[in-house]
Amino acid sequence: MSYTMDKLEPHILLGAYAEGVFPMADGGELLWFSPVERGVIPLDERFHVPRGLRKSLRKEAFEVRHNTAFREVMDGCSDRDETWIDPVIKDSYVGLYELGFGHSFECWDEEGLQGGLYGVRLGNAFFGESMFSRKTDASKIALVHLVQWLRDEGVVLLDTQWMTEHLRQFGGYEVPRDVYLGLLEEALEPLVGGYME
Repeated sequence: MSYTMDKLEPHILLGAYAEGVFPMADGGELLWFSPVERGVIPLDERFHVPRGLRKSLRKEAFEVRHNTAFREVMDGCSDRDETWIDPVIKDSYVGLYELGFGHSFECWDEEGLQGGLYGVRLGNAFFGESMFSRKTDASKIALVHLVQWLRDEGVVLLDTQWMTEHLRQFGGYEVPRDVYLGLLEEALEPLVGGYME
């Protein structure tokens, strides 16, 4: 459908995520997706850090920060020839960030922001939206820090929407839509239970 609003209201976005659906912009239209095969990254011992990346982590070339430059991370993610992150998407997700649902992990050095990722947390599920790098391994290092934070927070589902070869190196894999929806229901159960009390 076409849209002319300034942004999507938070309840629309969060309601869509709770149903396993997410939006992307394409040429002024807002498209909603629920992939037949859904990408996920394991948060248990199956999460794999490639050897070369382990070396980069030990070097500590970047200072990793959480939620200090959410919009700037979105700007970095959209800075490419073709992007689904238009101004409406940006303002919509910044709105989620301002309410505490949007999260970014950022890699900084003396020259500024060099990479990062952002996504949405709802209950014990995290929906990864996009990542970018201006310097080698920056987005990957942000992902490792995200996974550690999710583990500490008790999150059980890291949804990547679609699976890529880039994400497979971390142990990422695909599950059918019905399996994903079951995982999502389990991850949101504490949230739903809180509403029911």
